[in-house]
Amino acid sequence: MASTAPALKRSETIADSMPEALRQSRYHMKRCFAKYTEKGRRLMKRLHLMGEMEQVIDDKVERTQLLEGLFGYILCTTQEAAVVPPYVAFAIRPSPGFWEYVKVNANDLSVEGITATEYLKYKEMIVDENWAKDENALEIDFGAMDFSMPHLTLSSSIGNGVNYISKFLSSKMNNVMESTQSLVDYLLSLNHQGDKLMINETLNTVPKLQGALIVADAALSSLPKDTPYKGFEMRLKEWGFEKGWGDIAERVQETMRSLSEILQAPDPLNIEKFFSRLPIIFNVVLFSVHGYFGQADVLGLPDTGGQVVYVLDQVVALEEELLLRIKQQGLNVKPHILVVTRLIPDAKGTKCNQELEHVLNTKHSQILRVPFRTENGILNQWISRFDVYPYLETFTQDATAKIIEVMEGKPDLIIGNYTDGNLVAALMASKLDTTLGTIAHALEKTKYEDSDIKLKDFDTKYHFSCQFTADLIAMNTADFIITSTYQEIAGSKDRPGQYESHTAFTLPGLYRVVSGINVFDPKFNIASPGADQTVYFLPTEKQKRFTEFQRAIEELLFSKVDNDEHIGYLEDRSKPIIFSMARLDIVKNITGLTEWYGKNKGLRNLVNLVIVGAFFDPSKSKDREESSEIRKMHTLIEKYKLKGQIRWIAAQTDRKRNGELYRSIADTKGAFVQPALYEAFGLTVIEAMNCGLPTFATNQGGPAEIIIDGVSGFHINPYNGDESSNKIAKFFQKCKEDPEYWNRISYQGLKRINECYTWKIYANKVLNMGCIYSFWRQLHKKEAKKRYIQTFYNLQFRNLAENLLAKREETPQQVPEQEEAKPHLLRSSCCC
Repeated sequence: MASTAPALKRSETIADSMPEALRQSRYHMKRCFAKYTEKGRRLMKRLHLMGEMEQVIDDKVERTQLLEGLFGYILCTTQEAAVVPPYVAFAIRPSPGFWEYVKVNANDLSVEGITATEYLKYKEMIVDENWAKDENALEIDFGAMDFSMPHLTLSSSIGNGVNYISKFLSSKMNNVMESTQSLVDYLLSLNHQGDKLMINETLNTVPKLQGALIVADAALSSLPKDTPYKGFEMRLKEWGFEKGWGDIAERVQETMRSLSEILQAPDPLNIEKFFSRLPIIFNVVLFSVHGYFGQADVLGLPDTGGQVVYVLDQVVALEEELLLRIKQQGLNVKPHILVVTRLIPDAKGTKCNQELEHVLNTKHSQILRVPFRTENGILNQWISRFDVYPYLETFTQDATAKIIEVMEGKPDLIIGNYTDGNLVAALMASKLDTTLGTIAHALEKTKYEDSDIKLKDFDTKYHFSCQFTADLIAMNTADFIITSTYQEIAGSKDRPGQYESHTAFTLPGLYRVVSGINVFDPKFNIASPGADQTVYFLPTEKQKRFTEFQRAIEELLFSKVDNDEHIGYLEDRSKPIIFSMARLDIVKNITGLTEWYGKNKGLRNLVNLVIVGAFFDPSKSKDREESSEIRKMHTLIEKYKLKGQIRWIAAQTDRKRNGELYRSIADTKGAFVQPALYEAFGLTVIEAMNCGLPTFATNQGGPAEIIIDGVSGFHINPYNGDESSNKIAKFFQKCKEDPEYWNRISYQGLKRINECYTWKIYANKVLNMGCIYSFWRQLHKKEAKKRYIQTFYNLQFRNLAENLLAKREETPQQVPEQEEAKPHLLRSSCCC
């Protein structure tokens, strides 16, 4: 199918080229568009458009010819079409981040380019004609507030915010003297608890600073490189320099030379290096509000899972990096990190009712818990993440006061997690005028198909009106946004990213977003998390292995007794094991992997299969989808007679034992398989590769970026089971013929992790972001946008939250059933 536009010139828009595409086969196009409009108003996805076109053009040769031409390209890049007879309005995405909208009149095939606003109105006509025609309907346009901001221009550059800003600053400082003076003014503002850092008022202009740097460089050149800062501190102070440049003469001189070069002839790499050395960040606050946030006995409780693990690992890494930087800056300062979450009096046997808790494996980090407070007192019970919005404003006020008390001052950096944490972080950062970073983890809008246009179907239980509004506020308040992968921001060639889906959308009856977020904004950055390398490490590091679990894991994998923790057995223990661990839902596709294995006799002869997920009695699940997948697992085991070749283990929550489980699979010279239909990041992929397991992972989503296919692991297509299972079988056959092949792939996998996916790399990147964006936000004061956001918050979010609170007080609360909002199967349906 057409993967490129054979007749589309660079200067042409889709609206320019589409008339010619329709003229190429006018007879078939008339029939095709008549088919599209015959059922009246509706929203059609790419698959629907392709399917109905195939019904109309039954001649395979003619259909292929058409799809290989310009119309095929346009159809392949169409994400959806709003049908309002006689018009079909197309939302076309030629490449990540770029959107065009056109409408075609089915009667005469006339084509007209339309705006995002006009396209959204066509979508609204399908569900709420009165709203679509309301001339006073509220439109949200954050892009109007960003017209003066510099932006990236290429799809391939998306997510490289720090790199772009460094280049922009370099260019501006080369050409505009005021920008260089802005850097001097910024250095003058640096302090810690009132103590000046870097320079004092003696060096308040560029020429003065340049002269002092030359004098200092000469003096430092005469000292031994390892001379402690105290040995020459007073001399530097006489010339206007304060502490913070470094701990020894060599580092001080390096930092000063870096600044000298920036003042004379700035270049991007030097700017990044210099800002990474500045003493800017000492106190950090991370928000993770919902769920039971704790260090023990919380995983598996409602709304409590991977985010808790992520944040705690993040804290350990950030503190370690902060301590190193502060030492290298020559400062005697203790960093302080607070993870701020909700205090839950009814803590279910956990420590979630304890206000302050020390974070394990750290020296200066704590969990601070603040309760949800209402007019009627403290809220005692856990509530769903979908219901927290009415409590967040008061929570922010209480948390801010408590943070300032515990830290004895303002934080230098605030980082939010998920919608609720990001909104609280945004409110607090705006109040304290502090640098703000946000992390989505998962944007619910993209998980549930058409959750915007079908808001009324979802809002009663899931309150997406609150959630999407909060997401927009946090995204646009953030100084920088931390993502795990490119695909999280801008998706792939075939499908939009999580953030990109917030570019333009509509909530009929509430508001229409014509510009929600721009993925070309330099605030977007990619910093992929790692896995805890004290838990996930190679099986050959025998002195580190958790021997206390080995007997239990032996029983878990190889005993022939069925119980509540495992069923099935492995008859031939000499075979390697292919292993997968995930929830049992449609998207994770564990039943798909089981069926691939069942069908492939060659693979079954080579390896055993071990699955970790859910439990075995479908009646115990409150989720219909999970129950269905459990039943399907049992059916597949019987259908393909897998007894003796499969071990199904119930879900495991002990991280250390899971680490040892990965290593035990590696001991068999096995492999890890992640077969998801779509995976935003793929933390289990990182864990497995850390443990030396050759890994086969979905090519749909983040794992496609983690693994270099055929080098550090393998991509598999979850929509082609035969191809995927044959690829796995081929690997094990090759290992049988060449035992060193397993070791080579294992080594390359670990090498890839150590180069790109460790918490140390992550912490370094995030702190670099915090440093450079703290200067960037001073250069680009966004007062107009700040007022716009405040208005949106006060007139929209507050009302939505108050209405939600009123509804909560009227009705008894239940945990939303997950099956009500099925995750959208993000299948790549492009014909290309």
